[in-house]
Amino acid sequence: MTALLVALAAVWGAGAGALLPRAAYRFSVPQEEDWRALCPGGHPLPGWLGRGRCARCAARTAGAVVTEDAEVPPPPVYGPRTPLVSLATALLCAVLALATDTRPELAVWLLLTPVGVLLALVDLRVRRLPDLLTLPLAGAALALLGAVALVPEHTGDWPRALWAALVLGAFYYVLWRLNPGGMGFGDVKLALGAGAVLGWYGWDTLLLGTFAGFLLGALCGGVLVLVGKAGRKTAIPFGPFLIAGAYAGLLVGAYTA
Repeated sequence: MTALLVALAAVWGAGAGALLPRAAYRFSVPQEEDWRALCPGGHPLPGWLGRGRCARCAARTAGAVVTEDAEVPPPPVYGPRTPLVSLATALLCAVLALATDTRPELAVWLLLTPVGVLLALVDLRVRRLPDLLTLPLAGAALALLGAVALVPEHTGDWPRALWAALVLGAFYYVLWRLNPGGMGFGDVKLALGAGAVLGWYGWDTLLLGTFAGFLLGALCGGVLVLVGKAGRKTAIPFGPFLIAGAYAGLLVGAYTA
């Protein structure tokens, strides 16, 4: 049963991850700009979900005549590569299924995982965590966990998840107020959702996931400084580490629950 569950979760993750590249491309703009509506070749993008590939640019590239003075057509592929995103999402969903087993909260983790991957992709590309994703993530996490709390087989506590979301959000708010240059307000909003999923399994899980995020961020920053890719005052996006720490804490919490 567990092997089948893990396989189904991986299939879900692969399919959901394959739909993220276009959304990641559209969301990856600076704070003052509107969401992208055109591909690099200037063609309208058909919706938000799907591969990062423009059929019109591909056709133009295929029919282009190569000469010395010819204009180079734009590449048909844009945004993060679909196979990599799909594989990463599938692996995350599979390990969550392995740790959570048949408990009903697994459905929540699987539904939220693609959003977490999308947020990490956008923050890595442009150091931005869109409100259109962070705030609904927190609301969806609490609403879905509230529904799961009505199922007898669940292993968690919804009031604690709510309090944990508020506590972690307040903690990140204080950090942002103390050092606005070192942390964006998007991290504060993302912390609400992370706190909800971590708090579901306990305060120790919340502490573990929070510590893991800061540890991963510090390790990555140190490596970048050592290899000369960043200075001591170089700002790096913290959202991916917050998300990675939340996944680490969630996996431990689900496995030990």
